[in-house]
Amino acid sequence: MTKEFQSKLNEIQAGLNAKKSRHNSFGNYNYRSCEDITEALKPHLKKTGCVLTMTDDVVIVGDRIYVKATSTLHYGDESISATAFAREPAAKKGTDESQITGAASSYARKYSLSGLFAIDDGVDADLTNKHGKDEDGGKEAAIKALGKCKTQDALAQVWGEYANDYGNDEEFRTAYMKQLNKVQNGA
Repeated sequence: MTKEFQSKLNEIQAGLNAKKSRHNSFGNYNYRSCEDITEALKPHLKKTGCVLTMTDDVVIVGDRIYVKATSTLHYGDESISATAFAREPAAKKGTDESQITGAASSYARKYSLSGLFAIDDGVDADLTNKHGKDEDGGKEAAIKALGKCKTQDALAQVWGEYANDYGNDEEFRTAYMKQLNKVQNGA
């Protein structure tokens, strides 16, 4: 990566402020969507002359379907990407099948954007969003929670609790995939 492109990426990461403008009344917490992030990004992209593309791929692991989202920042002939995964639930009450895929895509894209542009909850700390995490919210606690899961639903719940912090962390994702394999194979 050239120094010029690195400077452009740094400028975007340092200046981007994607507010948590949405509210989940069931869980009583605020959150940001993929659309919130892309809306906040547009002025930075225009200013730096960079272009953002997002793509999705469907990945099948065992009998589960995941959407793999890739967000790529382009500047001239250079690019840098980040990926994230979201699992499609087998069914979601009151939701059309196309909406299930769309929701998984949006969720995965949100986290690929978060990885690419260094968006974390440290910038706008939301102390009410504990989601069952230990007070330290550490990666070791997240991996330990994965190891205790005995069902795919339990794994999905733990993933949802920690994905914002560790969804793009290789060690966390590896622990998730190992536990998923154990659950699926009855180990």
